[in-house]
Amino acid sequence: MRQDPGGGTKSSAEATTCGYGDHGVRVLSMHGGRGDVEPVAGLAAKRFDRGGGAGDSIGECSATGHDRLGGIAMIEQYVRDLQEVDEAQVAVVGGKGAHLGGLSRIEGIRVPAGFCVTTDAFRRIVAESPSIDDRLDQLSRLNPDDREATRTLSAEIRRTVEGISIPGDLAAAITRALAQLGEQAAYAVRSSATAEDLPTASFAGQQDTYLNVVGPTAILQHVSRCWASLFTERAVTYRQRNGIDHRTVHMAVVVQRMVFPHAAGILFTADPVTGNRKVATVDAGFGLGEALVSGLVNPDVFKVRDGEVVAKEIAAKERAVQALSAGGTQEVAVDGQRQKQPALTDAQVVRLVRLGRRIEAHFGRPQDIEWCLVDDDFQIVQSRPITTLFPVPETGDQENHVYVSVGHQQMMTDPMKPLGLSMWQLTAMVPMHEAAGRLFVDVTRRLASPASRAGLLDVIGKGDPLTRDALETVLDRDGFVPSLPDAGPGGPPAGGGSAPIETDPAVVTELIERTQASIAALERDIRTKTGPALFDFLLEAFEEHKRVLSDPLSMQAIMAGMEATWWLNDKLREWLGEKNAADTLTLSAPDNVTSEMGLALLDVADVIRPHPELVAFLRGVEYVEDYAFLDELAKLAGGTEARDAIEAYLERYGMRCVGEIDITRPRWRERPTTLVPVILDNVRNFEPGAAERRFEEGRQKARKKEQDVLSRLRALPDGEQKADEAKRMIDRVRTFIGYREYPKYGIVSRYFVYKRALLEEAERLVQANVLPEQEDVFYLTFQEFHDAVRSNQVDGRLIQQRKDAFRSYHALTPPRVLTSDGEALTGAYRRDDAPAGALIGLPVSAGTIEGRARVILDMAEADLETGDILVTAFTDPSWSPLFVGIAGLVTEVGGLMTHGAVIAREYGLPAVVGVEQATRLIRDGQRIRVHGTDGYIEILP
Repeated sequence: MRQDPGGGTKSSAEATTCGYGDHGVRVLSMHGGRGDVEPVAGLAAKRFDRGGGAGDSIGECSATGHDRLGGIAMIEQYVRDLQEVDEAQVAVVGGKGAHLGGLSRIEGIRVPAGFCVTTDAFRRIVAESPSIDDRLDQLSRLNPDDREATRTLSAEIRRTVEGISIPGDLAAAITRALAQLGEQAAYAVRSSATAEDLPTASFAGQQDTYLNVVGPTAILQHVSRCWASLFTERAVTYRQRNGIDHRTVHMAVVVQRMVFPHAAGILFTADPVTGNRKVATVDAGFGLGEALVSGLVNPDVFKVRDGEVVAKEIAAKERAVQALSAGGTQEVAVDGQRQKQPALTDAQVVRLVRLGRRIEAHFGRPQDIEWCLVDDDFQIVQSRPITTLFPVPETGDQENHVYVSVGHQQMMTDPMKPLGLSMWQLTAMVPMHEAAGRLFVDVTRRLASPASRAGLLDVIGKGDPLTRDALETVLDRDGFVPSLPDAGPGGPPAGGGSAPIETDPAVVTELIERTQASIAALERDIRTKTGPALFDFLLEAFEEHKRVLSDPLSMQAIMAGMEATWWLNDKLREWLGEKNAADTLTLSAPDNVTSEMGLALLDVADVIRPHPELVAFLRGVEYVEDYAFLDELAKLAGGTEARDAIEAYLERYGMRCVGEIDITRPRWRERPTTLVPVILDNVRNFEPGAAERRFEEGRQKARKKEQDVLSRLRALPDGEQKADEAKRMIDRVRTFIGYREYPKYGIVSRYFVYKRALLEEAERLVQANVLPEQEDVFYLTFQEFHDAVRSNQVDGRLIQQRKDAFRSYHALTPPRVLTSDGEALTGAYRRDDAPAGALIGLPVSAGTIEGRARVILDMAEADLETGDILVTAFTDPSWSPLFVGIAGLVTEVGGLMTHGAVIAREYGLPAVVGVEQATRLIRDGQRIRVHGTDGYIEILP
């Protein structure tokens, strides 16, 4: 905080009428996009354009209108009373001004009086200096990571804006508005940008606010400073990182009477930590709110549910911030007897939350509200959406629901586009609900029945202990999950109760042939389908898709492999004291299409390695378009053979990609250059013939392990019987565990057939000028796409809104378990068997390895050396080509039977999955030790 000339005090970030700066939680979820602003701006502009109107860019000015407008109209153009504006006028008064106007219209809500200096005034000011346009052009071309250039250019623009004299008529409009409220009163002068306090982007703390400003001269000076604060380095960088054009964001200024409260603080109408929409949180302290925001004191914290304070922590509040009579603020000591007194009574807290619920209902979403208490009367000085909350699936009822994340099971926790979501829902075996671009399964009814609950928890717990723990946390809460008799409609958990099958490799062969025949029929029959007939055909194909997935024999084979794995791990630990013995026994198991995919890329590297010119070409391939990549390769010595090898690989595996459950993701066949970094790693790190050698080495290790285990068992009491049982299970696991990967391969193969046909339809819409771009259909659901093909019409605004929403979803972390109250639960490991400071996870592939951590979030950016340990958020089958070149694996998401774990065991890689925030807690290049047998990671000095 610093004292400014003219009496104003600039807060540490974004202050308000009661002295607030930016308050923490909002900053954790900065996101948004150009489209967050434009639809609202366009609507509002129509409402206030009076002949001159507002230009679309910063450089446009309403000069023509100035000549035609009289005195009152001039005031209306440049100044609006807060009670004259509402949320629809973001383009006129910015996000903060629009929300304050909306607040002032809510019955029973008191808002300090004030007015807004409109964005028209800002446009007029910046039009005075044409050099600003040139600097904005330079700014838009900067790399967001070039902080020095951003800092320099931003400072130049700020100095220019602050140096522009406010024209006389504009200054007169502001001072006339001041005179109506009281010229010598104290005011807060607050920035209010058009990209601010939006549902998907708070922009909290990005521009400036000045407190306790006294006198017209000082007010005008601080209005100029607020205009200039649109170009603070932090605001410019925020917009650059979120893809927002600087020219589309304009600045209004709120001038609002200061109030001098007994207490002030922040009310969240949903718990900002857990996300629970039924729990409100109140932070409170003495004096101006800036003491809380600047970290000068810890606040009192109250939690309220159903009109009752259910928890509170009263802090020792040793300091407070008070306003000075001449302007500005100062820190003061709080009397010792008062320090531990609560800033609010319980009754006041409940009354405040009641006001908050009224505000929440008005805006239609949970709010982050800044408040102050004056003479036992609450005044509201700001309300903005809480942008960090994970949305709750819509159900249309008021019942309690418990949802489990699909993404954590499918190893794809990124958001999906609408077409991808709807396609997965249409082809899934159980109903799925969408929230923030992710899918969830409602397990409430299964949890309600004791029998189905036990089976569900058992299956989930074996795969992901964190999800089980999260579910048990919900179950521990009396009454949240209803109780049903065992015969209720929940039924047995998916995959449970399957009948046994013989240990016969012919079963797997038959299942693979069935899938291949079904895909071949799909490819044959879809060729003649176009227009609406294609969509009718696809709806029938989806039924065949589900029929193949639910094939009882396929389910039995999958469960046979998984159950044999669990049996071996449990029994061999009981009989021999050996952990995770099945990990070695499953090395190089047959018929694993995913592990074969990784080894096959080693064979591609063998074709390229003898030709230095090919290797050099591949190192520069980022400059070659995907469609030209293979043609250019074939022009070089050895290039024809290399092209043929890559083409053969793509023919078998080209339908795969990272995040492959989303049909909209680019496949390797569509973007073959994605594979180039992995091919180059294989060329550098391996000798010719590595694929065959690695597979055979794994097979021999498994065979040797089998002999060792059986020999040791025979030496035990009842040893022959134990050895016979173990031998049957070893044969069983090696027969069926590889097939675990094949159904996903079949799904993705079918998806690529669907996608190619749908993209042809999208191209027809582009040719008919219905769509500007082919991939715009990704932002339509399957049914909406179908409707567009029938009608030859598409709602472009809907597509833009979906793009903006999709962009915002990336900032949200999906929970493993989500309740209908909005509570997000990630679960915890209830363990105490790891060293202090170790990162805890789930052991999925035995062994201990030490090496360099490579934190990689995009497979296309892989640059691995022999002995590296891959650390990433999640791995689906498309990551398996990387597995052949690493020494260990750490992921944030995963379970015992998810794809990454299965392939890690296939390749004999020590692996720990389900490590919360691994990619943040482990730095790229750090040395770490992965304990794949015991499930933890040590970060080494």
